Amino acid sequence: MACSGVIRLSGIGFGTWAWGNQLVWGYDSSRDDPGLARTFHRAIEAGLTLIDTADSYGTGRLNGRSEALLGAFIEDLPPPLRSRPSVATKLAPFPWRIGRRGMDRAFNASQMRLKGHMQRVQLHWSTARYAPWQEDALLDGLADLVLAGRVLELGVSNVGPQNLTRMHKRLIQRGVRLSSVQIQFSLLAPGDSRLRQLLAQARELEVQVLAYSPLAFGILCAAPDAGLSSTTRLRRRLNRRLLPASRELREGVQAIAMDRGVSAVQVALNWCRSHGTTPIPGIRTPEQATDVAGALGWCLSNHERDCLDRLRSECNERMPNNPFQSA
Repeated sequence: MACSGVIRLSGIGFGTWAWGNQLVWGYDSSRDDPGLARTFHRAIEAGLTLIDTADSYGTGRLNGRSEALLGAFIEDLPPPLRSRPSVATKLAPFPWRIGRRGMDRAFNASQMRLKGHMQRVQLHWSTARYAPWQEDALLDGLADLVLAGRVLELGVSNVGPQNLTRMHKRLIQRGVRLSSVQIQFSLLAPGDSRLRQLLAQARELEVQVLAYSPLAFGILCAAPDAGLSSTTRLRRRLNRRLLPASRELREGVQAIAMDRGVSAVQVALNWCRSHGTTPIPGIRTPEQATDVAGALGWCLSNHERDCLDRLRSECNERMPNNPFQSA
């Protein structure tokens, strides 16, 4: 949709990192799976049809659990709805996945778990920090899958503007379009200068930018005086560091939410959209799916976006950098 006074807005998808992750999200299959099925159905019905997952989503013995759940949920949709979901999965460039054919087995396993419902394959992160020689071969292997008609689209994740330009050029030379780049992007995301460069480069190259962690693990949705309880150690540490530092920013988010009669979730997501990205927040309940979808019906004014930009610039604490983010 387009809104008066701001740039043309993208849609909103959702992410499924929590679907199978015990370490960060405390996943329990017997407790969580029925609710996740209802959440999925609600999201699809509400128009959240871009779904992000990964072959590494799922802790330990639950590796691949997110993809398996998605495959089952899509198959359970009524036939008229089954073509709506657009699933983008990420394949992890583990050190043992070597060479041009290094991702083939992982791709086949993901397609089996997703029951063939994969539209986009993505390189989960850059190998520039630990095996720079590995990256081009793996990217070429994923391009081979597109050229062979085994998947429609190709994306990358956790790459910066320099690497994005290089990858885009390499793929264009092979006749493959780079559909998307996925980055951590929110009011609390780190790396302002790099983010500005990447957004500009993606616009020039006509590459979709997927914004992961757009709610900063839920911190951006917390009321100014509220504390966030969590069952996992990592999230408790983040809360202790970021809640006090982000108070004024969250007050700004809440003020806009109250003025418009919407949720803080919707304000934070529409800030991402106002900067030309497609946010993919994680959802685990039907209520969250409904709330997220509500952000599709409105947009921030330029003034509101500028106010949030200023509050973001004044916040000295940010989310951690992804250790595999490349330049």
